[in-house]
Amino acid sequence: MKKVVVTRRIFPEVVEALRACVDVDHNEDDHLWPANEFARRIAGAHGVLTTIMDRVDEALLAGAANLKVVSNIAVGTNNIDIAACTRRGIRVTNTPGVLNDTTADLTWALLMAAARRIAEGDAFVRRGDWKVGFTMQSPLGTDVHHATVGIIGMGRIGQAIARRARGFDMRIVYNNRNRLPPGDEERLGASWMDMHELLATADFVVVMVPYSPAVHHLIGAAEIARMKPTAILVNTARGGVVDDAALVEALRAKRIAGAGLDVFEGEPRLNAGFLDLPNAVLTPHIGSATRATRLAMCEMAVANVLAVLEGRAPPNPVNPQAA
Repeated sequence: MKKVVVTRRIFPEVVEALRACVDVDHNEDDHLWPANEFARRIAGAHGVLTTIMDRVDEALLAGAANLKVVSNIAVGTNNIDIAACTRRGIRVTNTPGVLNDTTADLTWALLMAAARRIAEGDAFVRRGDWKVGFTMQSPLGTDVHHATVGIIGMGRIGQAIARRARGFDMRIVYNNRNRLPPGDEERLGASWMDMHELLATADFVVVMVPYSPAVHHLIGAAEIARMKPTAILVNTARGGVVDDAALVEALRAKRIAGAGLDVFEGEPRLNAGFLDLPNAVLTPHIGSATRATRLAMCEMAVANVLAVLEGRAPPNPVNPQAA
């Protein structure tokens, strides 16, 4: 029977469905395997279900002669050496689509929390500092309605964010590697804008580009300096797209008003400077973290791995040329 390794704990019902078809090595302890343990587990395996924390590189693949498919439980695949897999005829798959709305919801939660200073208000109440029932100068936030949102990266999730912005009567501007067709711009109510102009114009800058070396520190000190002092930056894309050190410095100096962040460089470690900043709202990479969405992602990953092992085209190929 073919063997599939599952690198993190996933839903029991998904594991059982997978076990009906293949031999499963499931990481029920849910700790991240060191490279040598991952290599030992994957030796002899025909397929593997990975997360964004699992590095699949040339060194790992060298010891996995039977491997036919790497099924990433994520949209992004920057944890996988796609070229190395392709050279070895190993299919790589991902889980697009099912997490678009859930991630867009979390993006809006961070945007709203930063705009209305929710985390600061929550801490204020919990500390027992709320002594007067109402004051006109309570922590004053920023209006979201009628403001301008600038979306950097207008893919599926970026467009879901734009659709939500319409409900707040916002002006929507965006920057993308490829401009959307006119019909899509009209449907979303969005206007393309040069990156420099977008940064200077938007009240809320939302980063939603997939990570690659080409976009490392796409938003750095120079880009943050172009933003309004009243602007808020939201990153729910990937750590490394934003220069976290530059952002900490800008937030501390109040060169921008705030930030809502779900992803960080080097996560789960993060720049300690964020921790004492009241104008930063921080969540632990939970963009897709609802039960329904994570379950759908796992089911899609299983469908991908089984398709390849059964000699069928996977529903979500990343490198079809490896077939």
